[in-house]
Amino acid sequence: MTATLLLGASGQLGSAFGRKVEGVVSPGRGDLDLAHITPESVLEVMDSVEPDVIINCAAWTAVDAAEMAEEEANLVNGAAVGVLAAAADQRSIPFVTFSTDYVFDGSSGRAYREEDPPNPINAYGRSKLLGEELALRHPLSLVIRTSWVQSGTHSCFIRKMIELAGERDALRVVDDQIGRPTFADDLADATITALDLDVRGLVHMANSGEASWYELAKETLELAGMATHVEPIPSSEFEIPAPRPHNSVLDLKRMSDLGIPELPSWQATLADTIPTIMKMYQ
Repeated sequence: MTATLLLGASGQLGSAFGRKVEGVVSPGRGDLDLAHITPESVLEVMDSVEPDVIINCAAWTAVDAAEMAEEEANLVNGAAVGVLAAAADQRSIPFVTFSTDYVFDGSSGRAYREEDPPNPINAYGRSKLLGEELALRHPLSLVIRTSWVQSGTHSCFIRKMIELAGERDALRVVDDQIGRPTFADDLADATITALDLDVRGLVHMANSGEASWYELAKETLELAGMATHVEPIPSSEFEIPAPRPHNSVLDLKRMSDLGIPELPSWQATLADTIPTIMKMYQ
């Protein structure tokens, strides 16, 4: 890659790409606002940058807020993705965008495969599914479904747990939602490999291993050396606007079949990440 047009460069996944990819150009919202995107605005930026690939890490990620603003979430996570994919196709370059395990309803008794029919149960999942469908109309698109993205650099679940543990003697965390915690740097590495292999279409990518939010919180605080008690509770005791799937574990076989190396276990990367987070609070 000699020039990469990276959208959402300030987020946790975009920042990971910024650390790993050379020749990154990241337009600001004033240059390319996904909520008000047009084909002309995208092509104008592309003609200025002349990228070899577009990587879209920009997204509406506020799951609960999307319940009250589904139209806005659909613009950013859906319509804008379609415009970007079409522009990339018009210029004959690859387009990468990221979707979510929340396109599934969580009722499966096994890990979800790429070919399983989506059935999102919240507005956020519906908006991301719309983006998938629009992107996949174009043959140069790579749509990566991932889950529970974490990092040592940005606000996320594991950082929130550490912050709350510093303020409280006990935390209550749901234990009946299961997924694959995934770390931004590992996901960026796998995506770069996929681009090098000219992978297109829909692929599930996540760290190996699965966990409940309770298990992720407990492991996080143990590695951080914090004695705060973590109590498992059912989702029914945690009132939030958007329902979450109970089982959103992604099947990773296609990633392996395509020659993309298995990502480390979430526990291994979590152990490597915790010292970075703890330095922020010293």
